[in-house]
Amino acid sequence: MTTTTTRSRVHPAWFVAAIAFVALIGAAGFRAAPGPLMGPLHDEFGWSTASMSLAVSINLLLYGLTAPFAAALMDTFGIRNVTTVALVLVALGSGLTTLVAQSFQLLITWGLLIGFGTGCMALAFAATVATRWFDQRRGLVMGILTAGGATGQLVFLPVVAALAQNQGWRVASLVIAGAALLVAPLVWLFVGNYPEDRGLVPYGAPADWTPPVRHTGGAAARALETLRFASRRPAFWALFAAFAICGATTNGLIGIHFIPSAHDHGMSETTAAGLLAVVGIFDIAGTIASGG
Repeated sequence: MTTTTTRSRVHPAWFVAAIAFVALIGAAGFRAAPGPLMGPLHDEFGWSTASMSLAVSINLLLYGLTAPFAAALMDTFGIRNVTTVALVLVALGSGLTTLVAQSFQLLITWGLLIGFGTGCMALAFAATVATRWFDQRRGLVMGILTAGGATGQLVFLPVVAALAQNQGWRVASLVIAGAALLVAPLVWLFVGNYPEDRGLVPYGAPADWTPPVRHTGGAAARALETLRFASRRPAFWALFAAFAICGATTNGLIGIHFIPSAHDHGMSETTAAGLLAVVGIFDIAGTIASGG
């Protein structure tokens, strides 16, 4: 196969990264939504915070368990296919939440559907885009894409809280579903699986660059083999512990329970969401700077 180097001012890889960034914002929207929605759900149905937190726990658990297999799925089925399906699952979970009448149904919408969908678009998605489309500036691109989750929190938290307070929690859920659905066609149309499929080389790659061998089939087996290989290295467990602590505290405790707790102490959901969104500002700065 013959590839050519793009000499245009902006390499197409940057457009792919931009769409991926927007997709990550859309996926992050509903991961930040349970916090401002717990209060309205409690007011309408009388559900306890513990019962709703169980659905969020399943969400976070699936988010972590799916991520190692997401990259292998993208190798087998393509970035575009996996990401589009993931966004549809996020939209489906968010949209179906408006129909729930029993707390256990949140286990399916908030838990299974959104947990699996966002898990397919975790760090593996960002890493796959950065690795395939960039030979140079991978660290910067990885940092920018990782910041997409924080940007989603920054953008959606105040909006979801304001909608839930003024228009109702169902409207807020539908807005999140609509945002994910709007991004899905962009991913399908513009996020290519490999640059060589379009006659390109990755950004910064030399003219004599040759495509790596592609993996087909056996996604689960490759993911498990990679996990076995990584588990023999102390660095893996150090990173595992760091991400586990971060997930349990930042995402699990503060991200979900700060807004309901602040509301119980007399603060409006909108104000609490705005304060929590400030975390996203520093998250964006930190992740981009770390990748640069």
